[in-house]
Amino acid sequence: MIPFNKPFLTGKETENILQAHKNGQLAGNGPFTQRCQQWLEHKTGCQKALLTHSCTAALEMAALLLDLKAGDEVIMPSYTFVSTANAFVLRGAVPVFIDIRQDTLNIDETLIQAAITDKTRAICVVHYAGVACEMDTIMAIAEQHHLYVIEDAAQGIMSNYHGRPLGSIGHLAAFSFHETKNVIAGEGGALLINDSRFSERAEILWEKGTNRSSFFRGQVDKYTWVDIGSSFLPGELIAAFLWAQLACADEITTRRLHIWQSYHSAFSALEGTLRRPTIPESCLHNAHMYYLLLESLEARTAFIQYMKEAGIMTVFHYVPLHRSPAGLKYCRIHTALPVTDMLSRQLVRLPLWPGLETELPSIIKHVISFPFHKHAIQL
Repeated sequence: MIPFNKPFLTGKETENILQAHKNGQLAGNGPFTQRCQQWLEHKTGCQKALLTHSCTAALEMAALLLDLKAGDEVIMPSYTFVSTANAFVLRGAVPVFIDIRQDTLNIDETLIQAAITDKTRAICVVHYAGVACEMDTIMAIAEQHHLYVIEDAAQGIMSNYHGRPLGSIGHLAAFSFHETKNVIAGEGGALLINDSRFSERAEILWEKGTNRSSFFRGQVDKYTWVDIGSSFLPGELIAAFLWAQLACADEITTRRLHIWQSYHSAFSALEGTLRRPTIPESCLHNAHMYYLLLESLEARTAFIQYMKEAGIMTVFHYVPLHRSPAGLKYCRIHTALPVTDMLSRQLVRLPLWPGLETELPSIIKHVISFPFHKHAIQL
């Protein structure tokens, strides 16, 4: 079976882990943590980056930094991973779902204004498949209404929007280094801070509510408990693994883009029977995933089974949060979400990972040989 995902190793991960042990510090915020954070700051241009043990943790830190209270509202798409909403629900806030765009599957920026109430505190955008949301419009809306913008850029490392790296545009942003992402650490994430008002407090939350970072910089003579917080740091072994990946991020992205483009070119003749991904001219994406939008749920189910029988694993993606038990309990739907409902039933993802290059001819052949005509309408 050709797997949907296969974690990619650069060859330096084990060497770095052994070096971390030799350094004598396996707990968080050691030399490898510092290197990773500096790399993120340099690559994205964010004011400050803090490694976390997951993207979920980074989103939870963002919710803490915004001081969200019970009843506060955060506008977001329903077509996303549960962590996008859960991070705010944990603070008592209410995710307010609006629909996504037909082309990119990102939040529909034209629907945001109407969803804003006197309880709205923030907009959380999700850069689906590493393709940027329409950030200029979203930031303008946020400024007009005095709202914060959080970028859930879990899939967005090495992508940009009008030349600006994802994660550097909103007030706060979160990256993921889960094994299914482009750059991995098994588990892991990062909080990116672009508003200096949050920098000092973010370090305190990150260090379990203490001013430990200030102590190690010599800014205070002892450290103590000064605020709420939690253990958001990853261990140094995770950071050592991640450093090997970040050092090869350009190469990884290039290889993924080659695979993505091979798919895209091969399936051009199928456009109309199915839909390929759309990349706006303003966006430079990172080839996080390659998906197809089929005619119906029935067509997608048949396609997944057909590919499985050919030894190729293909998968659908999110069940929209507004259709989930917790979503119905904790969240609010601003209006009907017809695009979310439709596209979530049609989308199927193909394998995409460095090392897949030799398998591409077989995957492409089997996709093209699927009897689309049995399910075809003009998309």
